[in-house]
Amino acid sequence: MPPTLLPRDAQSCAPESTAGPDGSPPALSRADAERAALLLKAVADPVRLQLLSLIRASPSGEACVCHLTGPVGLSQPTVSHHLKVLVAAGLLEREKRGVWAWFRVIPDRLTDIAAIFQAA
Repeated sequence: MPPTLLPRDAQSCAPESTAGPDGSPPALSRADAERAALLLKAVADPVRLQLLSLIRASPSGEACVCHLTGPVGLSQPTVSHHLKVLVAAGLLEREKRGVWAWFRVIPDRLTDIAAIFQAA
């Protein structure tokens, strides 16, 4: 018969709180983890990370989609798709100017990404 994986005293392994042993912040709730996962999923693509970097590094803090296709080496529709994902995640704001769309990074959302991994 295989050994049992349950402890003899099941109560002994049940945590009394969700805080870490060193007093670190409590574990994420399921809802918070799902929100964080959506945000991380948006930046879990090399092209999207590069787009965020390019926009942040631009002198004006914004960039037109027409300026982003060359540096990432992708077509305008593909770049627009990636930008749409970043806008949906709340990482970028989009402003239509004539026929072109311009994008700006929302700094608070970058802070939200960092906060997922930082202790309080």
